Amino acid sequence: MSSLKMLPLLLLLHMQLSKALPVTSELPEERNAKIVQNYLEKFYQLPKTQYLSERKKSTSMIVEKLKEMQQFFGLNVTGKPNAETLEMMEKPRCGVPDQDNYMMTPGNPKWSKTDLSYRIRNYPSQLSEADVESAIAKAFQVWSGVTSLTFTKISQGEADIDIAFVQRDHGDNSPFDGPNGILAHAFQPGPGLGGDVHFDAEETWTNTSENYNLFLVAAHEFGHSLGLAHSTDPGALMFPNYAFTDPSTYLLPQDDINGIQAIYGLSSNAVQPTGPSTPTACDPRLVFDAITTLRGEILFFQDKYFWRKHPQLPRVELNFISLFWPSLPNGIQAAYEDSDKDLVFLFKGKQYWALNGYDIQPGYPKDISNYGFPSSVQAIDAAVFYRRKTYFFINNQFWRYDNQRESMDPDYPQSIASTFQGIETRVDAVFQKDYVFLFFSGPLYYAFDVDAGRVIRVERSNRWLNCW
Repeated sequence: MSSLKMLPLLLLLHMQLSKALPVTSELPEERNAKIVQNYLEKFYQLPKTQYLSERKKSTSMIVEKLKEMQQFFGLNVTGKPNAETLEMMEKPRCGVPDQDNYMMTPGNPKWSKTDLSYRIRNYPSQLSEADVESAIAKAFQVWSGVTSLTFTKISQGEADIDIAFVQRDHGDNSPFDGPNGILAHAFQPGPGLGGDVHFDAEETWTNTSENYNLFLVAAHEFGHSLGLAHSTDPGALMFPNYAFTDPSTYLLPQDDINGIQAIYGLSSNAVQPTGPSTPTACDPRLVFDAITTLRGEILFFQDKYFWRKHPQLPRVELNFISLFWPSLPNGIQAAYEDSDKDLVFLFKGKQYWALNGYDIQPGYPKDISNYGFPSSVQAIDAAVFYRRKTYFFINNQFWRYDNQRESMDPDYPQSIASTFQGIETRVDAVFQKDYVFLFFSGPLYYAFDVDAGRVIRVERSNRWLNCW
């Protein structure tokens, strides 16, 4: 194909890139094009190009590599650098490619022994040596707990797994890029660099939810050191992108257990360990913990995850709660949107939080006694805002709160079944749409027409996640 014939396709690509995100002084179309080029070169084996003629020839390859990347992350496979694709590309992540050609040796390398040594060559400035050693030891325990592998720290000599905090170009042909972006990388089992792990020393490493938790990143990288590639399961430890999870309650997901045991066999424990599985939208057993609207979107909470359903987007997006709100707990139990105040309220136990957009408001969490609940109420099952009133569902009763008077209405609580006839089971979640309350109980939802005072349909809950 001549250069002139390639030009319209190249221009189309640049137009797509420029439309994907708002064009500002910080985000010109050249920067968007560079994001795509750099990301696909680093993680999807897009050949590097130096000259204009080479870039024109590579346009169709960019489209194919974009499709590979979108397929991996469960995005809409369009081959176009749209907003959701660019957003995914800018998330902090591991520096190991999402395909297998980064392996140092052919086949599927693994360690031939079960007792592996590791050595920490240096330490980051933000954490004490004791905190670093504790995080590293705990990260190795994630893998030793589900296999027969053991890990021994040494202070001198050659270790199987060398651990170092380095920056920029550090001699392994995989330079770091400064704060954010690539956080760390590791090499699969083998001689020399095999098994070694490098952390970007320019990141802010912590043992909290702020910035980047060293334990979580280390546990991911050690998976590579043992022979695991990246997982497409967004809840897996071996998923490429960083997401915070509380280390004190961390359990290795089942996807990672299956992967590491496929290489090294079962644990030596008498009882085989199991881990949590990532919820799937079309699981007929799926039950939601809480649901709320947020400025036209609908958020469906389940354990440590939530789905975002946007009216203009065909795909429903699964995210970690911690990715958006590191300070929120998992297992949100109730939620509602107060459209008059442009706030969303989230509840767990006796505490609640307020969001404006996606920002947690200062001064939270607060105690649910602020609403006027007696001390006997320890948690809320579901909540919904309707015509300046908030309805709280607790066991088989509901309370009604007057948002203007900021107090509970008299003569409450009342029976759910007597007011909402046809809702005979416990309410897990509820939200309101077009004067209809959508009650979710187990794997079903009940659409209750408020004006008619009756249930108008009953269907599977996951139809809201595009499962037909």
